[in-house]
Amino acid sequence: MAGAPTPHHSTASPQGVPSLAQAPLAQAPRAQSPLVQQLQQARDLAAAALDSVSFSLLGEADAMMVLGTVEDLGRRVDAARVASAADISVRSRRILGHESLAYTNGASSGIDLITRLTRVSSREANRRVRLGENVTPRRAGTSMLPPYYPAVADALTAGDLGVDAAENIVTALDQVAARVAPDDLGTAERALVASATGAVTDETRGLPGEGFAFPADLVRGMASQWQARLDPDGTAPNEPVAEARSTVGFGLFRDGLYPLRGGVTPELRGIMNAIFDTYLSAHAAPKFPTEEEQARMAAGQLIPGAEAAALSDDRNGGQKRADILRGVFEAATRDPGTPTMGGAAPTVMIHVNQADLTADHGVGWIDGVEAPISLTSVKQALCAGGFQEIRFGPHNKVLSLSTENRFFNRAQRRAIAARDGGCTIPGCTVPAAWCEVHHVTPWHRGGKTEIDNGVLLCWYHHHSIDTSGWNIRMIRGTPEVRAPYCYDPTRTWRAAEGNPANRARARARSRPRQARPTSG
Repeated sequence: MAGAPTPHHSTASPQGVPSLAQAPLAQAPRAQSPLVQQLQQARDLAAAALDSVSFSLLGEADAMMVLGTVEDLGRRVDAARVASAADISVRSRRILGHESLAYTNGASSGIDLITRLTRVSSREANRRVRLGENVTPRRAGTSMLPPYYPAVADALTAGDLGVDAAENIVTALDQVAARVAPDDLGTAERALVASATGAVTDETRGLPGEGFAFPADLVRGMASQWQARLDPDGTAPNEPVAEARSTVGFGLFRDGLYPLRGGVTPELRGIMNAIFDTYLSAHAAPKFPTEEEQARMAAGQLIPGAEAAALSDDRNGGQKRADILRGVFEAATRDPGTPTMGGAAPTVMIHVNQADLTADHGVGWIDGVEAPISLTSVKQALCAGGFQEIRFGPHNKVLSLSTENRFFNRAQRRAIAARDGGCTIPGCTVPAAWCEVHHVTPWHRGGKTEIDNGVLLCWYHHHSIDTSGWNIRMIRGTPEVRAPYCYDPTRTWRAAEGNPANRARARARSRPRQARPTSG
């Protein structure tokens, strides 16, 4: 990096800089060099200018210009931070022994010294040093060698390239550098720097996006593409031994959740994205009814709020993905091809105290899971999956086990799925295979486990049916729904059409073939 301090330069003490650590360091000279004084003046001038800014009072144009100007200033400062951290690290090498800068100042290592002087975390100090080692000149005996990544170094020093984008480029290319020709590596580096800064170079001329500066996240994706282009065997190996494998595990229970740990291959990520995007994109934007739709609404052919299932959904994207994943797993448990365990299909056993259930107070427990679940989830499971009652006597002796199961059997579920086609709530796109069967009249209020008392609901709408404002009833074996007041002030009961893409299409008879006219 041009202008970066190197190991053979004299060391200016940071002691006179007020913003640094207050603990005195051994053998630090007291006099401030002109360079340090100049940097202090620049710091004070920038601080005074920033203190005078009232961001909320700026006009829109000024607010955007201030953002860009502050970012330009920050990039220059970040480049100096990286260069300075790398210099301190070089001066603190263990090979220098008692001459190490860290040793002479009572620190255990260069990272320790950097964290004492700057008060940043060791993680941030390591991050700066790793990047600095790749973008600062290197000492070889009495001479200096250019940086490993000179294009990144020049753009970083000039303030055209941010540290995050520089790190993305260097990290990606470093992984393939040992297996790629230097000229090819240089071509990739210059192309990526050009894409990150908006420069037009021989590598980017004529390509899509020429002359545009892309954010660091997009630069990371471009760097991955260069990785695959330069070293396909190393980036996506075909050998079974070297090929990456997806892995999933669970962390310790905390704050009501089990954290997922692991990673997925690009192939599995693509499959998951396809499923997630399909259902997340459905009915993503609101629309106002046309005159034709208004007429259909008046005639009872269109349910107001058909898009409301999406609009009233308070889940964020991650929560929606989790519920989609839940639907996939639940569908797998019902699939005839799923392996059995102990002669039965995969079954989640939930335990709850009858008194707690009656009092609507308490929790439930799942076999194999130490954390409790809410009574809302228990009731939903009882509605969809049924139950068996176990009576205990003294010393936890089992007195009786009921055989009554209030759940819809496979044949009933097939019939209900053929009728509803998917989630009954208008606008919901969850297919029948992912839905649960809901008792319209609850079983604890005398509702029977019959086809005429069951409708399909996705997990989310089943879980929130008592609080969402949607109502469901059965009229002569046909489900009807009533939308919340905010979507239909008339609160009119209407035949549930569900999602047209999901509902059974075989119910409508094909138009008879017309006889062809014969010629005279």
